[in-house]
Amino acid sequence: MHVVYVIDSVARGGGAEQALVEMAPLLVEGGVRLDVVHLRDVPGFQPQLRAAGARVFGLPATARAGRVARLRGLLRELRPDLVHTTLFEADVAGRTAAALAGVPVVSSLVNSAYGPEHRSAPGLRPWRVRAAQALDAATARRVVRFHALTRHVAVSMAARLRLDPARIEVVPRGRAPERLGDALADDPAARSRRARVRAGLGLPGDVPVVLAAARHQHQKGLDVLLRAWGVVVARRPDAVLLVAGPAGAQTPLLRRLAAALPDGTVRLLGAREDVPELMGAAEAFVAPSRWEGLGSAAMEALGVGVPLVVSDVPALRETVGSERHALLVPPESSWRLAEALLASLEDRSAALRRARAGREHFLAHFTLERVTRRMVELYARALAEAGGPGGRSGGGRLGPYPGGGWGRPGAESTGVSPPWGRAGLDRWVASRRPAGQAFDRVRIPSPR
Repeated sequence: MHVVYVIDSVARGGGAEQALVEMAPLLVEGGVRLDVVHLRDVPGFQPQLRAAGARVFGLPATARAGRVARLRGLLRELRPDLVHTTLFEADVAGRTAAALAGVPVVSSLVNSAYGPEHRSAPGLRPWRVRAAQALDAATARRVVRFHALTRHVAVSMAARLRLDPARIEVVPRGRAPERLGDALADDPAARSRRARVRAGLGLPGDVPVVLAAARHQHQKGLDVLLRAWGVVVARRPDAVLLVAGPAGAQTPLLRRLAAALPDGTVRLLGAREDVPELMGAAEAFVAPSRWEGLGSAAMEALGVGVPLVVSDVPALRETVGSERHALLVPPESSWRLAEALLASLEDRSAALRRARAGREHFLAHFTLERVTRRMVELYARALAEAGGPGGRSGGGRLGPYPGGGWGRPGAESTGVSPPWGRAGLDRWVASRRPAGQAFDRVRIPSPR
């Protein structure tokens, strides 16, 4: 099975980009020939993707129409079985180019966009949001099957893009447990890692630490967190808040709020590649988002086994699974957020009980191997619907299914179960490729 994955960029710091680089090795090992096309040719995860066995193509900067033309030519040369698009610009260009090249498309729905919280966000003009929604909906008609990160995203985006719910499957992001580590392990390795990370930050071993990891954007609610932190340090003046994440539109505001707090109680760390290690050295992790598609950092915190405090927004509630696994607080409420953080710092036995239950939830639903296998199954169903014998199948219906999640069609929707492994997948795809399909030949850029 040959898949071209089209994404806005492979720059470090984004959840979609991180998810791709995490999943790429297992996709390749599982039989997928993977080409990655990024529309903004900036440095990022290119070396990791190549090391995983993927070819990587960066398109030259151009206007949207030129981007579609270049991508169409590339697809006609590469002749993939399937195109997978992720993020807005990649969705628009990838869906259009794939339609022109005669290649079926899967698109990821990674956020609950175009809602009232989105339209009212600082820096976004409502008319631009409506225009983006119209363009997204128009190109979505070209998609065979959609991949949504959560049930909430599936429901909200089906309504906002006028999608047939039967075309949407829910597959979350995943992480390898061995990469995350286990903060709950009472062994020398875990204690050594915690001590090393704290020493690198100049933090004593007995200082209570809370970590947040997010881009400096309105969506992530870091301004709410910094306002809450003033309440926390009034009771716990020794506590330290670490904020990891790349700069963004909110950076000036966050710096002003941090400067108003007692010296040394807040550290804006910038972009970090060691967030799981930072989690393992913290007493709690907090995700104060105003809205989310999944909450990748919160999902990682579950896997690490660090006590978790999150906003009670639909996607985060769905990701954490239960109040047995995390404390949930209303978004925008600095006071309630402060109370939850103090509870996590002061009632350690309850916090650690939640962390243990949360890690079990992670192991049941979010391991990278499980998620990657489900993604390959989604690809296979999309191919069967797009060009299998007998034409398009009826698809499945959104609904609960064994093993957690939502939106996976039953086996009866396609009548096929794809093999796992490159040789088996290639034979399966070849048996379903429409006969006589022609492709134009054009010169393409070399993989970079």
